[in-house]
Amino acid sequence: MTALTRGSVRPNQWLRNLNAKIASIPMILTAVVIFLGGTIWTVVYSFTNSKLLPRLSFVGLDQYERLWAAPRWIISIQNLAVYGFFSLVFSLVIGFVLAALMDQKIRFENTFRTIMLYPFALSFIVTGLVWQWLLNPQFGIQSIVRSLGWTSFSFDPLYDADIVIYGILIAALWQGTGLVMCLMLAGLRGIDEDIWKAARVDGIPMWKTYVLIIIPMMRGVFITTLVIIASGIVKVYDLVVAQTSGGPGIASEVPAKYVYDYMFQAQNLGQGFAASTMMLITVAIIIVPWAYLEFGGGRKRG
Repeated sequence: MTALTRGSVRPNQWLRNLNAKIASIPMILTAVVIFLGGTIWTVVYSFTNSKLLPRLSFVGLDQYERLWAAPRWIISIQNLAVYGFFSLVFSLVIGFVLAALMDQKIRFENTFRTIMLYPFALSFIVTGLVWQWLLNPQFGIQSIVRSLGWTSFSFDPLYDADIVIYGILIAALWQGTGLVMCLMLAGLRGIDEDIWKAARVDGIPMWKTYVLIIIPMMRGVFITTLVIIASGIVKVYDLVVAQTSGGPGIASEVPAKYVYDYMFQAQNLGQGFAASTMMLITVAIIIVPWAYLEFGGGRKRG
């Protein structure tokens, strides 16, 4: 009888943490109305012939055909692929190596950590302008090295169409690597000290300890870092505008700049919406499989 009484007064599952659920309603509405609604609106109007103002004049896949026939768009995709690959690889490798060195309980650790993280506090525009000056052949790194006697030294990536994207990559790595280092350092500090002791007792070399034991244990940290880096790669815009404005010519164009230029300068909303939709699809291709493996696959295994 007591069990039945307890069961009858058991609160409804939907009423649990009611205050928290009520407090989350504005954020849920924001996500649904603004983000989801804006996404659907963009996709729908990408099939229209909208110019200065959006209008429901459907033209089928014409905007996408024009998009993929545009050399500027193809170059922007190629640049994003190169920039994204090297940014992911170098950010993770350099960030992890710096974190591993910082984890050795060095002196003035707080000072070094602050110095490494400081560039991340700057805006992308400031970073772009600083590196535009540093990579200027007339008074930047090239000029300084030549003044020291190496008159044949040449380093002007922002003025060479073949390697300009690597000049932008240098600025991005300088700004973002410090954050990656801090994330990795937090993950390393979360490793139980007994694991390090056991590895030393078993005579496992340091590099094998990192590769076979520590890095697999930091899987969550690496996934979080990858998501942060990837989000910055897809929306890269400020650095390009500040350093090259897409030049020389269209050699350093990126998708985000293509979208902005067509929507707000060329007054071709339909083309801008089509490019935005392609960016959305690219992100979905990357994120959806990861989300399924990380959450859906994890639940099934559990």
